[in-house]
Amino acid sequence: MVCLAEEEDGISGFQLVEDNSRTNPRNTIMTKEELEIVEIVNRETKAWDTQDVNLLITLFHPDMVWPWPKTPQSHDPMEWELVVGKFDKNRWSKGWQELFDNFELVHNKREIKKIVVSAENDGAFAVVDIDTLWMNKKGDRNHWKGRVCKVYSKVSNEWKMTMHTGVLEY
Repeated sequence: MVCLAEEEDGISGFQLVEDNSRTNPRNTIMTKEELEIVEIVNRETKAWDTQDVNLLITLFHPDMVWPWPKTPQSHDPMEWELVVGKFDKNRWSKGWQELFDNFELVHNKREIKKIVVSAENDGAFAVVDIDTLWMNKKGDRNHWKGRVCKVYSKVSNEWKMTMHTGVLEY
């Protein structure tokens, strides 16, 4: 088991715990698989924070798709779109590099609300509340604020993101 500790440096904030009687201040015990999901969420956050396209690319399964709601209130998938299609390393890298070149990251706040791992330990999802604000030189804002669901599959002993919902308000 893994115990969640109160540290800000990502994965090092987690410690292996031999028995379940020891808990952290939030009384949260995590499995190895849950800890691995925390790591990939933190890696994604770091990629946005550092505007590192190459780090961001490490997250995605080749079959990844990213449906996006037209608005943060578009909870009905009938209103969703596939803006960038199936994962393509070159196309997606170019799009993110354009974002990084034209917008400054004002803030990027993320909080994991829930992690669910399949009984087989080969599939998982994380519910994450995000508040990410980008601003260009003209003052135009690109604000991602709300809740997302990040879906992962275990591939060759490594978690890869297979699907991610766009940002929804709850």
